[in-house]
Amino acid sequence: MKILRFIPLLILPVYLLSCKPQQALPNYLEQVNDTTGKGIVKIADLKIQKGDILSVQINSLSTKPEADAIFNLPAAEGSTVSGYLVDMQGNIEHHRLGAIHAEGLTKQELAAEIKKRLTVPVELLANPTVIIRFTNFRVNILGEVARAGQITVPGERLTILEAITLAGGVTEYGKKNDIKIIREVNGQRETGYIDLTSKDIFDSPYYNLAQNDMILVSPSKQRVKEMDQQKAFQKVSFALGIVMAVATLTNLLIR
Repeated sequence: MKILRFIPLLILPVYLLSCKPQQALPNYLEQVNDTTGKGIVKIADLKIQKGDILSVQINSLSTKPEADAIFNLPAAEGSTVSGYLVDMQGNIEHHRLGAIHAEGLTKQELAAEIKKRLTVPVELLANPTVIIRFTNFRVNILGEVARAGQITVPGERLTILEAITLAGGVTEYGKKNDIKIIREVNGQRETGYIDLTSKDIFDSPYYNLAQNDMILVSPSKQRVKEMDQQKAFQKVSFALGIVMAVATLTNLLIR
């Protein structure tokens, strides 16, 4: 039938629209110049959040190991890690000292509070030392990266560049200059933006990530446009497929 001859002409414009050249996207740190290593490294103290798991190690000048041992959790079976969960009220429940508020404090501030409880009003330990560590430092990354998902690190410091590296890098369709970071601070969520191409990246309060940060890498306008074109092409292809099927069936019935 004659209609079948015109189908390729209907598909051609859609195909040409989907083949526009991709615009060049900015590279990492492309605005950064050589500063001969004079930049000052700024690392903010992490604030404890609900859901954190804290390792609390207490030592003292006591010559009896059992004196310190009663204030420390035994290692979990099959693991060297044990800790205290910060509950929904922002407290940890120490097995000897009771409930201690932790949310919003730094590790040093919480250590000072625990040390105070060990010495006032009664000296439970002589000159105690309290060491606190995060045991569940993790962030989540979504969007235009090679490997989206949760990133867990054994230490307590992770930069945005390190997180992007662990996620396999931003894809060719991702916006390196508009990375969104959602962070919880004192029970409130805040949203910040960071430009991976900027020379000011190291001064951003979001360069050093906090535990439980959510990182979102948005698609570029070119990517969004291409996705819209692909959807349009799929719809047109589907409609043309139906037209061809009807035309073929009609042609068979007419014979």
